[in-house]
Amino acid sequence: MIQAHHAQQIPTIIQSLAPTIDHYGYFALAGLLFLEDFGILVPGETVLIASAFYAGLGQLNIFLVIIVGFAAAVLGDNVGFLIGDYGGRPLVERWGRYVRLSKERLDKAEHYFNRHGGKIVAAARFIDGLRQLNGIIAGISEMRWPKFITFNMIGAALWVGFWSLIGYYGGSHISAFLKAELYFSLGVVLLIIGRMVYRRVIKPRLKDKAHLS
Repeated sequence: MIQAHHAQQIPTIIQSLAPTIDHYGYFALAGLLFLEDFGILVPGETVLIASAFYAGLGQLNIFLVIIVGFAAAVLGDNVGFLIGDYGGRPLVERWGRYVRLSKERLDKAEHYFNRHGGKIVAAARFIDGLRQLNGIIAGISEMRWPKFITFNMIGAALWVGFWSLIGYYGGSHISAFLKAELYFSLGVVLLIIGRMVYRRVIKPRLKDKAHLS
C-alpha cells in the first residue's frame, strides 16, 4: 500500500491510479499495457509511469516494472498485428469506431506506414495514437512479421526504458514530461498532415503553374 507520508509527493496526474496499483500491482501494469497496445482506450502509458514512480517510493521493483512492461507492450502489439493481418481492413473498419479508429484515420496511418516501414513501428511508441494502432496497421499493410517483431521490440525497449526512468527519477516533474509528450505528439500529427497537404494539394498546383508559365 502507498504510504500516507508519500501522498504529497504523488503527481496529481497519476494519483487516481494508486488504488489500482495498490490492489493489482504488476498485474495492472501488464493488463493495461497489453490492452492499450492493440487499440483499447485504457491508460497504459500512465500506469507504466505510475508503476515506475511507485518503484521509486519502494512499493514496486523497478526491474520487474521494466520487464513486465516490455513483455506486455510487445505481446499487445502482436495481438494488434494478428488482428490487422488476419482480419484486414473490413474487420477494422467495422469495429474501429468503438476505439475511435475512423476510415480516414486508418487511411492516413496506413499510408504513412507503407512509406516508412519498420522505423515507424519503433518510433510510433512515442506518438500517442500511433502507439495504440501500430500493430494493427502494420498487419493491414502486410508487413512481414519478422521485420515487425524486430522493430516492435526495439521500440518497446526504448519506450518502456525511457518512461520507466522518467517515472522512477522524475518525481514531481512527471506532469511536465507528459505535457511535453502531448505537445510532441500533436506536433508530429500536424507535420504529417502538413506533408500530406503539400504533396497532394500544394505541390500539384505549383507544378501546374510552372507548366503554364
